[in-house]
Amino acid sequence: MDSFNLPDSRPAVRSLDKWGILLRVGFFIFMVLVGVEIITPLLLWVFGLLVAGTVGLCISGLLANLFTLRIFDRRPVTDIGLQANPVSARNFFTGLVYGGGAAALMLIAPILGGAGHLVLKQHSDFQWISLLFYLTAILVAAAGEEMMFRGYGFQILVEKLGPYAAMLPVAVLFGLVHGSNPHVTWLAVFNTMLWGVILGYAFLRSRDLWLPIGLHFGWNAVLPLFGVNLSGLTIDVTRYEYRWDVLPLWSGGDYGPEGGLLTTIFAIALLFALVRTPIKPQTAQIAVSLNEASLSAEDAALSQEE
Repeated sequence: MDSFNLPDSRPAVRSLDKWGILLRVGFFIFMVLVGVEIITPLLLWVFGLLVAGTVGLCISGLLANLFTLRIFDRRPVTDIGLQANPVSARNFFTGLVYGGGAAALMLIAPILGGAGHLVLKQHSDFQWISLLFYLTAILVAAAGEEMMFRGYGFQILVEKLGPYAAMLPVAVLFGLVHGSNPHVTWLAVFNTMLWGVILGYAFLRSRDLWLPIGLHFGWNAVLPLFGVNLSGLTIDVTRYEYRWDVLPLWSGGDYGPEGGLLTTIFAIALLFALVRTPIKPQTAQIAVSLNEASLSAEDAALSQEE
């Protein structure tokens, strides 16, 4: 694929008027908020911040998609693009390599240029079990955010409004939601919006959630391995600390690389790499189910007229 052109699938939901779309999207958002406001604080009280911030996101996203799909379309939750098959595995692995690779290259380049250094920390105790727990938590959190921001609500808007009319507003929302993170800056929010575009585009290319989950997980997993902050959070998983010899405008300062121009550059490069990468799309099951409902409604209307 050598351009940003994507198929227009809007006819799939032609039987749903704007109120039907608003009802579905509104209910989905309501369920997400219920999960975040109830499940996350409960997990925080029982297990602590890390579990609440990762498992809470995943449970909230999963339940919002599950209930919305079952109530309005009577479809399984896998129809948001979570089907298990060889194509899903390949898309996830592609995302993992691209996301993790982009993060690694972004941090290796300053080291090679003498603008960054890995420093061994004093009195730091590395444990493999801690690394495994961290990677699992990051994967769970990435899956949760993708189910929230690229799940049912996003996919309905894509099918009704078209790819870019849905992708850009959701990307802006994705960035603004991260605006309360520690040490956040305007550039950090902009870069997160840019990442929202990348993840939305990844869904449009693959028509599943596995490619964006892989991208999201790969990027988030690699950053703390180099000893840098992740979205304003310090996650100590290795014995190394990354020290910069450049201005915070480039490094992101206390927010981490995602608050700097290096992320802007590498994120744009990643987007163009995705454009050029052959990706096998899967079936947009939500669109299929809505299209079937639309055709059934039209058949019923024609039968009444006859």
